[in-house]
Amino acid sequence: MSPLRVGVVGVGHLGQHHARLYASLPGVTLTGIADTAPGRAAEVAGRHGAPAFDDYRALFGKIDAASIAVPTIAHFDVAKAFLERKIPVLVEKPLAKSVDEAEELVRIARRSGAALAVGHVERFNPAVVAAQKMIERPRFIEVHRLSPFRFRSTDIDVVHDLMIHDLDIILHFVKSPLKRLDAVGVSLLFGPEDIANARLEFEDGCVANVTASRVSDKQMRKIRLFAPDAYVSIDTLEKSVRLYRTTPQLAEALAKLPKDRELSLGDLASIPREFYAMEEPAVPDSEPLAAELASFVASVRERRDPEVPGEHGVRAMKAAEQVLHEIRGHAWK
Repeated sequence: MSPLRVGVVGVGHLGQHHARLYASLPGVTLTGIADTAPGRAAEVAGRHGAPAFDDYRALFGKIDAASIAVPTIAHFDVAKAFLERKIPVLVEKPLAKSVDEAEELVRIARRSGAALAVGHVERFNPAVVAAQKMIERPRFIEVHRLSPFRFRSTDIDVVHDLMIHDLDIILHFVKSPLKRLDAVGVSLLFGPEDIANARLEFEDGCVANVTASRVSDKQMRKIRLFAPDAYVSIDTLEKSVRLYRTTPQLAEALAKLPKDRELSLGDLASIPREFYAMEEPAVPDSEPLAAELASFVASVRERRDPEVPGEHGVRAMKAAEQVLHEIRGHAWK
């Protein structure tokens, strides 16, 4: 099998890691790097022995697939140019600067038959992957994604910068239409919102409470999912998962409690103290971005839809737009 020729467009904070990982993936050749910043493409390409270009169009005819990690405002134009030439692309999140542009990219990809993947990298976090096997129908989800200010992504708000990761994960776990959404947020620094909180209610009754901040003094990335018989705690920074599940002994004790009278202290004393069991499965310390790129490469080779297709990017963007709409429509008194 011949190596898959891959290019990277935009090698800033994220794109440089795309280049690094493609250069190490088996069966992949990093065939070109493009960036408009003077000297940047040559600097990153030099680390991996790849050709450098200051115009992404120079990659046409040289590659089989591309990662696009340019600023969000340019996602549509760059991705469109590749997709129209039937070149599969992985576009960093958010998919585009607007839902309309994102939906158009999905239409172009479907017409051309080229794969369109979206860089919701947290889907590939090994802790999130492990949790998917532990809980099927969550009833309540609580998420905190806090980060110090990084002096990047200032062209977009905290919802599209950080919260969109968790909106994507929530929508992936719940698998039910969004029924209602309330949100509030504030801007502290350069214009767009820096802190946001949203409450999402789904048609199946599940409720999710999400907080995102990029002006905190420490990092926190925690997701908690509650179901009738289980509670799962995920730390995507530590890549750890804890599962708390009620024991069969508890179910047996509860079944024996009287239903025709008020419970006594003796009745309650019959409930075992070991009413839940905690499991902490081993989670591989793998790099989520490496798993994401490997998955994208596999989808291109096998000519199938990516694990996180363009439609999922649109879905997350629509939820993010609803959050922003509620934030900006909130009346402070």
